[in-house]
Amino acid sequence: MNRLTAPLLIAALALSGCGRLGDSGWNPLSWGSAPARSLEPKGGYAEVSDTRPDIPQITSARWEPLNEGLLLVVNGFAPVRGYSSVALVTARPMPGDRISPDADGVLRLRLVGVPPAPGSPAALPARPGVDEITAAMALSAVQLSRIAAVEIASAGNVVTLRR
Repeated sequence: MNRLTAPLLIAALALSGCGRLGDSGWNPLSWGSAPARSLEPKGGYAEVSDTRPDIPQITSARWEPLNEGLLLVVNGFAPVRGYSSVALVTARPMPGDRISPDADGVLRLRLVGVPPAPGSPAALPARPGVDEITAAMALSAVQLSRIAAVEIASAGNVVTLRR
């Protein structure tokens, strides 16, 4: 064997251990800055906003204790009975079921629901204090740690609860 053959064999074995180009930390071609990797889809998250109309008026909002956080309970009132699919939704679209406050620490929500069709038997006049609309949202202790206040909007008013 030649004097040059042994170092060439050692170099060939070392480079073959580097794997495919860019896969190994031992590969000198991958020593530059790595591209930033994200779990966000290439086109971003689809922003789907809730198209249900706001409930006409919020009458009260309160916190109820839970084992792992708090339950936000909101009562509203509408001039007719028969609202369905009532819920508290975030004011700005968020991916999935994520709940996060704005930069100022305020979680902004909307009280929404589907009104009954005009003239339907469910669209009877509502009685104040009796025919209330109620929606609730559970917030974990982790979610609450970033929230300073909750602002709930309806078609007619806005209610703010501090923590």
